[in-house]
Order: sequence, then structure tokens, then C-alpha cells
Amino acid sequence: MRTENLLIELGTEELPPKALKSLGEAFATQFEAALTSADLAFTSVNWFAAPRRLAVYVSQLAEGQSDKTVEKRGPAVSAAFDADGNPTKAAQGWARGNGINVEDAERLVTDKGEWLLHKAHVPGQPVAALLEGMLNQAVSKLPIPKPMRWGNNTTQFIRPVHTLAVIYGSEVVNITSLGLTSGRTLQGHRFHGEARFELDHADNYAKALEAQYVIADFQARKDKVREQLESAAATLSLTPDFDEALLEEIASLVEWPVVMQASFDKGFLDVPKEALIYTMKDDQKYVPLLDADGNLSNQFLFVSNIESRDPIQVVSGNEKVIRPRLADAEFFFNSDKKHSLESRLESLDSVLFQKQLGTLKEKSSRIASLSAFIATHIDADATLAQRAGLLAKTDLMTNMVMEFPDVQGVMGKYYALNGGEDTLVAAALYEQYLPRFAGDALPSNSVSAAVALADKLDTLVGIFGIGQLPKGDKDPFALRRAAIGVLRIITELSLPLDLSELVEKAGEVYGDKLTNSEYKTQVVDFVLGRFVALLQDQNVAIDVIQAVSARRPTRPADYLARVNAVAKFKTLDEAEALAAANKRVANILAKQKVDESVADVDSRLLQEEAEIALHSALMEAKEKVAGAIEAQDYPVILSTLATLRNTIDSFFDNVMVMAEDEAIKLNRLALLSLLRQLFLTTADISLLAKS
Repeated sequence: MRTENLLIELGTEELPPKALKSLGEAFATQFEAALTSADLAFTSVNWFAAPRRLAVYVSQLAEGQSDKTVEKRGPAVSAAFDADGNPTKAAQGWARGNGINVEDAERLVTDKGEWLLHKAHVPGQPVAALLEGMLNQAVSKLPIPKPMRWGNNTTQFIRPVHTLAVIYGSEVVNITSLGLTSGRTLQGHRFHGEARFELDHADNYAKALEAQYVIADFQARKDKVREQLESAAATLSLTPDFDEALLEEIASLVEWPVVMQASFDKGFLDVPKEALIYTMKDDQKYVPLLDADGNLSNQFLFVSNIESRDPIQVVSGNEKVIRPRLADAEFFFNSDKKHSLESRLESLDSVLFQKQLGTLKEKSSRIASLSAFIATHIDADATLAQRAGLLAKTDLMTNMVMEFPDVQGVMGKYYALNGGEDTLVAAALYEQYLPRFAGDALPSNSVSAAVALADKLDTLVGIFGIGQLPKGDKDPFALRRAAIGVLRIITELSLPLDLSELVEKAGEVYGDKLTNSEYKTQVVDFVLGRFVALLQDQNVAIDVIQAVSARRPTRPADYLARVNAVAKFKTLDEAEALAAANKRVANILAKQKVDESVADVDSRLLQEEAEIALHSALMEAKEKVAGAIEAQDYPVILSTLATLRNTIDSFFDNVMVMAEDEAIKLNRLALLSLLRQLFLTTADISLLAKS
């Protein structure tokens, strides 16, 4: 069957830059799904996305569906004919629906009976007859939260669509979509290219557009922006400050990227660089430049969508645009410095944290108390932690943060230093928000760690305490992120903190504001649940996690230590047999309703050599691991218990646990309970799966 490459392009007005990449990816995904559903053969589906176009390119698309035979089973033969052998109404209706007579039907014989069968030949449809439905299906499933109408049309899309090109090889496929009839017309660059031009062949799409000053391939355009930024910065011996999100947004704003260099007055560098960088990146999509020490330069880069014949004018225009924004930042900074952070505490009383939980001033007071409590448990300065907690939210009331919300915390640090606060207090005002996302840095000192934990725990306990638990993907207070932050700080900084104690203290600080009596258990379980997800993301085996979770350790650092020990234990040759033995023991004790915490063994009732040996080995192991249990040295505990394998196997091979003598039976159950308790000091080994 003939194959050709297919090009479909929607020529639009400027698409939302932050949505462009996701639209392009979704267009390809949905169209590929439509092709697969239609049983059309193809090699691959690629996507193009630029500010004024979305396109899919299908390689080696078959010109039509293959013919196929469809088997349509009818009624059972016993129900298809009456006693005289005449077709029943059921058989006649089925045959009529398939366009045949009953006597033309074949028979399908299986071990469950015999049925009427019709094998229908279904000819494949040409791709031209299918494309319209597939395109409309793909377009209808694009992630467009707010579609719009234009002109007198009733059709809707994220932006007005002006051209629709559908080209199979060199042929135009005539379809209608989004109020347009397909053709081969494309839009060139708005300023450098032709307003409209015709594409001769699907294979020439990217090349033809490049001749019109449009780089249609999103990744290629993004790479070109990156290369130009890095090259321009290198000539100045500086480093461009951008992340992937900014790079993608810039690439979504231009079709023909041209990187240019501009500058601003050096006097603005007296303003904290974070505020300047924020306004350059977020407001203007400019790229700041840093020196080798991380200091901000007054030179910056921007990406134009044109190759100007008079670039000086373009540079001058962008310098004029950035100046008032930097001047605003300078004014806010200078005016904010006239007031101490402490003087802003009262103004926090005018801002609600949450209706039932009070104002930001009340939250600050709670954070202060909880920070001091945590500090005493991690060898931090409780006085400094309390001070930092009290001032934690005061920078939210400054002009700078009100204008540039993303610099909260950062400006708190600068204003604290300006007001003569301790450097650890100043650092904590910034680091209270760490970690903000996966892989983000952690607080750099114990005072900051105390405040960061207090802030997150206050939110968790408060929101759970009024019964507003996160449901599905709804998490308006970012409780999942807060829980992961708590876990990362405690585990990665090896802090000796217990979640139950922290939640208890946070609840006490709230006083009588909390109405959900179950919040303590719920918060701890919620955070531990995030731990499970966090460990799975780190490729820890689920059975290892389940074995530890069964013991519900509430000290995150201890939880992680158990996980690491059990993961190592699972690699031992003895692990599988010991896991099986533990499972067998657990089942026996459960069936006999034995309290696993009771393990008083009467050595006088031990009769068999194997049970005497097991008791002796258990007592010896118990003595060996006593110190390790106290020190929570789980590798030593598990390696010691691993030596019991042969003794345990011998016990089950040679001893009848359910002895006729009730006293002996109960004594043997107590022996098994002792065995179970020793293993449970680390995890429920019975939950480990076979390797």
C-alpha cells in the first residue's frame, strides 16, 4: 500500500506562550491516538509549535485502512432453529442485520456449543475520508481552558485560526475544520516573511518556513535561543541566568529569535539582585547576566523576534522599558528600609491566614513558639529561632513583596540585616520556605531548619485540625508539598525529631481553634504517606517500604534507617527463607489469637531438641541485639537475626507447634511470639516479597 508523509497545520494568531509547548505535545498525542483508533498504519508522529502555528507531521502514513474480515457471531444453533429445523425469529433478525440469509451462515463450534457465524469483509476507507473526523477529534481534546470565538463563527479555539493546511505528500486533502476549508496556504513571519504562501510538499514544511523566517520546530528554536544566549554572555565573560521554564517561554514568544544586549544604570545594583532579577525575568522575559561570583551585571540580554535594520533603536526601546520597572524596585526598597520588620508585626493582624485559624500575626506567634520548641530538640539557639519565627511573615507587608510576591523571604533577609537582626535570624526568614520544589536546597543551619519545619507543621496541623483535608488533586494550602518538605528537612539533615511529638506541640499552640478530634493521627499518617511516595520515587522496593510502614515509625530519620537496613537485608541469601518463616509465624499467631507482645517462654516445657535450640538461639540473639535496638542500629539487628535461619528451619521441620498438651502448645506459641517480636524491632519481615 502506498505511503506518504502528512502535514497538518493550524495557522493562528499569537498563541499563549506558557501553553504553547503543551498544546503542541497534546496535538501530536491526540492525533496519534486518532490514527491508531482508525487502524491507519504510520511510522511516527512529530509536532511543531510556534507563536502563530500548531502542526503535526505523520511519517509514512498509509493511504488507507487495510481490508479486514470481521466475525459476527449469531445466536446459538439450539436457539436459531425450531424443532422442525426452521429458522427462528432470532436467527432471521440476526441474518437480516448482516445482509445474508440464515442458510448462508457458517457455524462456529467451540467446547461450549455451536453458534451461527458470519464472516463479513470490510473494505478499508481511504485516509482522505478519515482525516476530517480525526482532526476534529484531536482538536476537541486539546487542553484549552478558555476557548474563544472570532468573527461570525460559532467555532471555538484558544485563538482565532486563519489557515488550515492539510497536505498528504504533495496533494491537498480537502476537509473542513474550525470553520476553514483545507488548502496548502501557510503564514510567513509577521514582519520578515510573506503574509501567505503555498507549500508544495509536506516534506518541505520546516525548510519552507525557515525561508520565511520561521523556525517551526519548538526544540530547534529553543536550542537556538540557548546557544545565542550562551554565546552572547561568553563574549562578556558573564553567565546567563535562565532556567528551562524561562527558556521555553522565550522560545514560545518568537518565531525567529535574535539575541540582543542592553544595559541599565549601575545605580540600580544597590537594590537586592533578587528583586531586579525577578522583574527582568518575570515581567519582561529578559535574561540577567551574572559574574563569576554570582553578582548581577548591569548588562542583560533579550530575545527579539526580528532582525532589525537599526538594532540600536531596538536596544534603546528595551532599555527604556526596563528602567521604570527597576526604578519602582529601587523606590520600594528604599522606602521599606525606613521601617523595621518588628514594626510591621501589628499590620499582620489585618491579613487572614485562614478564617478559622486567624491572622498572619497569630500564625507568626505560633511559628515562634513551635520554632523554639523544635530548636531545643536539634541543638539550635531557641531564642534566635523564636525571634525568626516571630518575624517570619513580616516582609509580606513590605511594598517590595506586595509588588513582587516571588521575592518574599528574600526581602525579609535583606530587611532583617538592614535592621540589625542576627545573621541566623535573617537567613531563617529566607530559608523558612525551603525546600520549595523537588530537588530544591534545604535550610543551611539549625535555626533555619527549626523555622522552616514550624511554618510547614503549623499549616499542616491547622488545616487538618479544621477538617479541610486535601482531596484528589485539590490541595489549596499545598499540604503535600509541606509534608515532603518536613520529611526532606528531617531525613536529609538527620534531625532526631518525632512527627507525633511535633504534631502534638503544634496542636497545643493552636489552643481551642482546632475542631477535628482526629487531626493528630491524620497528620502523621498523611506525612508518612508522602514518605512512601517519596521513597518510591527514589526506586525503593515497595515491599521494603511496606515492611517498615507496618511498624509505623514516626521518626522520619529512624524510618529511613529502617528502610535502608531492610533493603540491604533483602539482598541476603537468608532473607527469602526468613520472610517466609515470619509469614508462617504471623499466620499461626493470628489464627490462634495469640497476643504477639506476650512472649514468656517456660524453658522447663521445652522438649524437642529443635525447640530447645531455637529458644537458646533467640535468647542469645536477644542479648546481642539489645544494645543495637537501643542505638537503632538496624543493620546489626537484621544481620544478627539472619544467623537464625537454619535454627528456625529446623524448628518447623521437627516440631509440632499444635501439640496435644495445651501447656506445651502455648509455650511453643510463646516461643514463636518471641521470634516474631525480635524481627519486628526493625520491620515486618513477613511482608517482603520473593526476589
